[in-house]
Amino acid sequence: MMKEDITDSEIRVIGGGSSQPETPWPWRTVAVIAAVLTAIGLVWLLWPKAEQDPEPEQIGVFEQASATVQPHPLSGWLTSLDTLTVCATATRDITINDILLRVYVPLHSTPHLEVGYAVADHRQDNILFFQAADVRADNQKIVGAFVLNGKPLSWGLSKRGYCAIIGGQVTVGVADNSPLFEQATEQNGYFFRQYPLVENGMLVENELKNKSIRRALCDIDGRIAVIESQTAESLHDFAQALVDVGVSNAIYLVGSTAMGWYVDTDGNGTKRGLWDERVYQNVSFIVWPRVR
Repeated sequence: MMKEDITDSEIRVIGGGSSQPETPWPWRTVAVIAAVLTAIGLVWLLWPKAEQDPEPEQIGVFEQASATVQPHPLSGWLTSLDTLTVCATATRDITINDILLRVYVPLHSTPHLEVGYAVADHRQDNILFFQAADVRADNQKIVGAFVLNGKPLSWGLSKRGYCAIIGGQVTVGVADNSPLFEQATEQNGYFFRQYPLVENGMLVENELKNKSIRRALCDIDGRIAVIESQTAESLHDFAQALVDVGVSNAIYLVGSTAMGWYVDTDGNGTKRGLWDERVYQNVSFIVWPRVR
């Protein structure tokens, strides 16, 4: 017999055969929604994350956190030189990367260039000088562009490093072509070329691979200094030591046994290199005169 009364959650099936009550529709909807949400969750978990997704910075077990940038090792000493009033050369020995360097800082003097060994005969008139440009082996002329008191003595770009002295301003830099060459000729200035060693705080590689006593003309904290290795070093290792000691720009000066001279803050004069070989007519020097 057919049941006459049915509830709101039941339906009447007309026809033969056995029948099962259907799942109430609210529960069926909930089941569908749950299945969809589960699928979405699985997709999110398994889908590869993009590289650009933000993630907290992690430091590996074998990595070290970046060290705080410290002032370079000569900064305090260079600052202390501001209190000195004597016209002389302040010196400082410092070891960087197991390389012993001697730093020469001329005080209260503006450099110029000279050509010829006469500079040695009146050395007492100067507080510092070292050989500047190279001399060619074939014709003994100056290597690269060279201007002496406004007069060009040599041309050419065999070396990209340069020093210009114009109107009392000394510029050490690296460039294929520098307008300072023309300015030096127009304003009675000085200019010479040498190997570049440091450019904007970065090491400049050179082809010279032998080891020798090295010298460099440097810009460090806005001061012009000469830095010399006390042992024979490769040009690469020497240039790296200049970078690590805080030099911003540097070019090479003739090293090895080349002549040099300085007067310290106590008034003592000291020779550097050998002084008994006077065979090159065009030998050049960068000279800081004594100002009385």
